[in-house]
Amino acid sequence: MARQDKGDAVNRRAVVIGAGVGGLASAALLARAGFQVTLLESNDSVGGRARLWAEGGFTFDMGPSWYLMPEVFESFFALFGRRREQYYRLEELSPYYRVFFQPREWVDITSDRQQVLDLFESFEAGGAKRLEKYLDRARYKYEVAMKEFLYKDYGSIFDFLNARMLIEGTRLNVFGRLDRSVRRYFSDRRARQILEYAMVFLGTSPQAAPALYSIMSHVDLNLGVHYPIGGLSAVAAGIAKLAQEQGAQIRLNAEVKRIEVDGSGRATRVITDRDEVETDIVVVNADYAHSEINLLEDRFRSLPASYWKRRVFAPSMFILYLGLNKSLKNMIHHNLYFAEDWNEHFDTIFKAPSWPQEPCFYVSCISKTDPQMAPKGHENLFVLVPVAPGLDDGESFRERYAEQVIEHVEKVIGERFRSSIVVRRIFSHRDFIGDYNAYGGTALGLAHTLNQTAFFRPAFRSKRVENLYYAGQYTHPGVGVPMVLIAAQVAARLITGGSS
Repeated sequence: MARQDKGDAVNRRAVVIGAGVGGLASAALLARAGFQVTLLESNDSVGGRARLWAEGGFTFDMGPSWYLMPEVFESFFALFGRRREQYYRLEELSPYYRVFFQPREWVDITSDRQQVLDLFESFEAGGAKRLEKYLDRARYKYEVAMKEFLYKDYGSIFDFLNARMLIEGTRLNVFGRLDRSVRRYFSDRRARQILEYAMVFLGTSPQAAPALYSIMSHVDLNLGVHYPIGGLSAVAAGIAKLAQEQGAQIRLNAEVKRIEVDGSGRATRVITDRDEVETDIVVVNADYAHSEINLLEDRFRSLPASYWKRRVFAPSMFILYLGLNKSLKNMIHHNLYFAEDWNEHFDTIFKAPSWPQEPCFYVSCISKTDPQMAPKGHENLFVLVPVAPGLDDGESFRERYAEQVIEHVEKVIGERFRSSIVVRRIFSHRDFIGDYNAYGGTALGLAHTLNQTAFFRPAFRSKRVENLYYAGQYTHPGVGVPMVLIAAQVAARLITGGSS
């Protein structure tokens, strides 16, 4: 596959499809390298899933709401000689998050290490020492992963199974399972759930996730949970501003219909519902499966349609955006509920797809930290239930399910708010498909199972089209805003032959 060095890039044209965080970052990086970049977005605002929705004086973050791995963002802006604070302001949350285990029974996870150690000791004797040992190992895994694995392209199985991986992979327990690893340290289900909950946001269950992902415990308990003022959409807006400063052009309301490939196997233009854009390079940050199936002729697909049918997809999300005309006393910014047997919920996602009846859930109450996101004296709630992709979410059903979820949340937090709802919107499978062309309505893409990690994820470079590249959550390193920032850097490096 031919590469373009920085000198060759000057005056060459690049089209980036999809203005999610990965697409915005790709546009910024390619424009910095000298490409004339056009970024095409089908929606009316940038950010992809990290968009805003405003109604009745409330402003909702529509998708990602956890700001983790702050060093990834700092290092990204540093590539341009910029500081992150030039684009958005960051605040460390205190507490980080609240966990409900039973109705009206909760604990807070804070930045106070001793408080967290005491909490784990209260779960089971010796829990404090075991947590220290677990987090030390998680820190080591994270540091090695950042240095050796996350910022790399695995072009073949031999790139992945190199000597370094075989040595460190054993130390990092890459080939083990997370839940089994955590059980070696803790028997109390509350301790295990706090250390494993992040897997659902990586699109998998603790039983299927590689043990490598214990790094997520280091990410939140050691590095901390932060909040960008204005929401995660402020991050997308900041990267969009950076891309435009580099010279990238952003076209909204431009739905891509086709990537045109010539007889020599090179993409030559991108056709939208409004016009066509000639190009020398195409970077797809849109849904990988949709792009392969719907934007390319069969002969130019890297992966057949049957490939996607065999993959394990991450959950969809049943989301409620609720504006309340009162404040809630039992909520903080981030709130999680873990059922005593949360495997029942995971089974409805991964084993027997169905709608969970008394589900685990996440609630963001962003107005606790950022009052501008709701009218004075009001509350902004984002209620999320992970559900299986591909479920039927007909209008009448999802209205009934919304009422069921609201009643369930009220019971768990011990506080009524149904009669205080003044703004209400449902977002589920049909919306992920309609707004993002998400395969099966998945909210996240491919699950992070062992055989869908690193080399086993879809490739950055097309196998059939010489100048077609992919970025975003389907590629390595995977799901999450920090991860797609990393993916954009790997894709840009493959295109430019540079160091970023």
